[in-house]
Amino acid sequence: MLKVIIIIAAILILVILFAIFRVSSLVDVIKGDSSNKIPSSNSLQANLLLLFLIIGLTGGFYYSFGGLEEDFVLPVASKHGVITDTLFWWTMAITGIVFIVTQIFLFGFSWKYQHRENQVAYFYPHNNKLEMIWTIIPAIVLAALVFTGWKAWIDITRESPEGSEVIEIMGYQYAWAVRYPGADNVLGNYSYLKIDATNQMGIDFSDRASFDDFIPREIHVPKGKPVRFNIRARDVIHSVYQPHFRLQMNAVPGMPTQFWFEPTKTTEEMRAETNNPDFQYELVCNKICGQGHFAMRYIIVVDELEDYNEWFKSQEPWLKQNADYLTEVPAKLREVASITLGIENPLDLNVPNGVKISGSK
Repeated sequence: MLKVIIIIAAILILVILFAIFRVSSLVDVIKGDSSNKIPSSNSLQANLLLLFLIIGLTGGFYYSFGGLEEDFVLPVASKHGVITDTLFWWTMAITGIVFIVTQIFLFGFSWKYQHRENQVAYFYPHNNKLEMIWTIIPAIVLAALVFTGWKAWIDITRESPEGSEVIEIMGYQYAWAVRYPGADNVLGNYSYLKIDATNQMGIDFSDRASFDDFIPREIHVPKGKPVRFNIRARDVIHSVYQPHFRLQMNAVPGMPTQFWFEPTKTTEEMRAETNNPDFQYELVCNKICGQGHFAMRYIIVVDELEDYNEWFKSQEPWLKQNADYLTEVPAKLREVASITLGIENPLDLNVPNGVKISGSK
């Protein structure tokens, strides 16, 4: 509410200043002074420019730093996120200082060299030394910023370290689908030709690596271990975004992408840090992908490594949960599928519901 009041007050001040300017102009017309070389409002406008500079810089600093920690900067929860934040603040500091200096010169010169009687501007067309200074120094600084940013980007988009947890994420209108490899730690192939109402990710069961893949209801990742997201889209461009991990990567149809990171804070630790017992990491879509864009949310749980391993072992393969799809397993691989999934009669596939899973009645 306070912010609304401040905005309304600022608008009213601008309206009042405009009214004063108009009244001043009308007074000049009535007096017959409208043809003066220097209007009476000239000095007023110069002073208003200086006032605008002071109010603008003060208001900008207050807005940026007054409630910054609470409203703007989210706690970082990944290793590369610390590097990303450092680069961000270095960039903000450098560009912020340059912005403040240039604005002081811009508005200050407008005030100092306002139009006055018998004042002639000094003709200063060129200075080689100044040209060299403001060309070479910015070029060096920008090159350093670009190089450090490029290096950080290459590090998180290159191949993930050996032993990383691998998770496939697919965006579609309007949800996420997530697939984990099973105990073999190898994701099976997929094909858009295999996509249907149930097999939404198009898992290809002609690949034996897909037999133990599972699809959970929420993403679990271990703290302190690299995690690689294999990212793709089924229809339009989506964007995999998780701000606490400083993670964002587009999901593009027909062009798989990837992003790896290492979580540093469990969900429970983040709840304690934020003093929010209901805190959840959320994976969201950062592209306006259609009317249901807002619904693209998926819970991420960061566990301690032991808890993660226990959760991982408790997951059941998707093929075991959807035994009808055993008909898509090539005959020569059905015995392998039966061993992997614990299926008693892998060859009895004429009747889809006739497939028997070990332990079932």
